[in-house]
Amino acid sequence: MISKHLPKIITLILCFAEVGVAAEPARRINANEYPSLQAAVDAHGSGGGILTIPPGTFEIAEPIVVKTGETRIEGSGAATLIVNKDTTGKPALIIQPPDIDKNKNAEIWRVHVGNLRITGNPKSGDAIYARRVQEIFIQGVSVDHNGGNGIHLDRCYEDPRISDCLMTYNGLAGLQITECHDIVVNANQFEDNQDALRCVDSFNLCCNGNNIDDHKRHGIVVENTYGSVISGNMIEECNGTAIILDRDSYGIAVSANVVAHHLGGGVDLKDANGCAISANSFVLCHGFGVKASAESTRNSISGNAFANTYIGGGKLKRPILEHENKMQIDAGAGVVLEGSSDTVITGNTFTGLDYEAVKATGGAKRLLVTSNLLTECCRRSGPEKPWIVIEDSAGSIVKDNLGAK
Repeated sequence: MISKHLPKIITLILCFAEVGVAAEPARRINANEYPSLQAAVDAHGSGGGILTIPPGTFEIAEPIVVKTGETRIEGSGAATLIVNKDTTGKPALIIQPPDIDKNKNAEIWRVHVGNLRITGNPKSGDAIYARRVQEIFIQGVSVDHNGGNGIHLDRCYEDPRISDCLMTYNGLAGLQITECHDIVVNANQFEDNQDALRCVDSFNLCCNGNNIDDHKRHGIVVENTYGSVISGNMIEECNGTAIILDRDSYGIAVSANVVAHHLGGGVDLKDANGCAISANSFVLCHGFGVKASAESTRNSISGNAFANTYIGGGKLKRPILEHENKMQIDAGAGVVLEGSSDTVITGNTFTGLDYEAVKATGGAKRLLVTSNLLTECCRRSGPEKPWIVIEDSAGSIVKDNLGAK
């Protein structure tokens, strides 16, 4: 009888192997029952499960290392606090396959981290460092005052999701993403990191509905990434630039963001092609609203509002023209093209700007600048000067702009 059913038994075994049946069953672990968080994590075995961490302060000197997939680390909200006491740059929480150092292609799947807080010190490393974790999901986590990044995703290629997290006062980026794709970064808050979000060597970033404020350098930095959308974010008061697209980025939509109060500028297309910059509000940008270099071509800049703090009735909300703190000065900036070609600038409003609405230099060519509205430009350089300046206008069309001088 056994021999009769042997082919079916073998088939079932192979099917179970294909879907990755765990060698051990998933377990529910309560950290209270173990001498350390690491011991509680290790108790999962290879089958994964859920680790519940109760309220309390947990000081660690070595990283907590999670090596099992199908695992959830669940805290008790802000009452669960992990404090990284390390001063040699080590992360607080490492998530990675058990054999990652021997097998560069090793991976684990579906690790969730939620509802806890991780803090460190200026000499500690990342709060959470995850590498080769597919479908990682981090939600409702607070990471602050860590010496490295708040959250660092390293080659978490398949469908990483970061949502409803608070990333503040970290020495590097609030969120660093390296070699990932189909990425969701949604409804998070970033404040006073070096940069808010860095996404490099990746694609299909969906970055929406985040609040980004008070960064020492930049807001969102995207490098060597394509096919992405950055929309509906509030980005305020970066000492550098709100959004940077660099290193062969292409096919990216930057839309419906509020880009407010930046010393450097709004959107810097350092090396970006085939991108749409549309329906954004650029207010109180001191350096530029949108800037594009010679490496950035074939872009569309349309339907944006470039403005200062004008509130109607001839009044400014921030009337200060000179102040020791530049952030206090009323300002507005437009589009600067430094050699960029094949660019459309249409349907924008340029109002209350310190200098030109559009300035194209460095051999910028094949420009279409039409149907824009301009009011009160060149406030600092002299309103009698041209508000649209294109050094080499051959092959460009500049027409039907209302209010242009």
